[in-house]
Amino acid sequence: MVARITPSGGFPAARHAVVVWLASALLLVFATAGVARAEPKLVEQRESIYNSIYIYESGDYITMLFGKNRRLYTESQVNRSDPLELPVAYTQLMTVGMAYREQVGRILELGVGGGSIISYLARTYPEVEIDAVELDQVVLDYARQYFFVEENERVRLHTRDGRIFLRRVREPYDVILIDAYRGPFVPFHMLTKEFYELAARRLTEGGVVLQNVDPSTMLYDAAVATISEAFDTVETYSAGGNIVIVAYQGPPKPDAELAARAAALDAAHGPRYPLAEMVKRRRPPSVSGGQVLSDDFAPVEALKAVDKNNRPGFPQE
Repeated sequence: MVARITPSGGFPAARHAVVVWLASALLLVFATAGVARAEPKLVEQRESIYNSIYIYESGDYITMLFGKNRRLYTESQVNRSDPLELPVAYTQLMTVGMAYREQVGRILELGVGGGSIISYLARTYPEVEIDAVELDQVVLDYARQYFFVEENERVRLHTRDGRIFLRRVREPYDVILIDAYRGPFVPFHMLTKEFYELAARRLTEGGVVLQNVDPSTMLYDAAVATISEAFDTVETYSAGGNIVIVAYQGPPKPDAELAARAAALDAAHGPRYPLAEMVKRRRPPSVSGGQVLSDDFAPVEALKAVDKNNRPGFPQE
């Protein structure tokens, strides 16, 4: 989840008006990205069990959006003429985990969306095996159709709840990427102490977890506090309005160690987004004292909404 778009008066009643509004809203997304693009055109729209899904094209760019509660959330974006471009800023930072371990052989992603991250990693690091888990089969179908996602002997796609997959899998991973959202919310069962403890058990020695989190409300404070219960070290990367949290066991990795490993990977693979530049951006968490969430108490929707609902002028039902 990257960009939120809110119509001022709810969805128009007529379908034609909805399409017109969606196109104008997408122009706002593209303008925010700082790139001049053609007027967005609705390609497909489907209602799955879990999501209202929209596929738009604008020139070479394809965008997947989810609709929830009269808002749109940018799920994925890809450039058809440049498969290695990651137009959404936080997706670039989600690749920094490659530099945290001496050698990365296995990656797990929970929450695939359009699959831009795994597509980039598979093309850039051909020795890596990837398991990608997505709850919504329709989302995976669109990822294959529009977003360069190719399933093969190294890239395996799974239609399943991410936590269930994590509980059942036994072979550990070097890097676990968590990017699961339903509209504005991280599913509560993937934001608790028990979930992060499970993720820690599924890592190889020296492995790392990365999670994309919206920092705009108390949900971010809670996420930092909760993941800190399961991991010794928690670091953050600011990424275009989102925060990528990096967590691992043991003391913080020395700057020189990260820099050397990143430089070696850059020299060997020539990634579109150099790791050596990314690792310079790591910071300690900027918040403290957040509420630790557990399986029997994880009100993530309330934590996300409380600030928004109390703002002056917030649309009332």
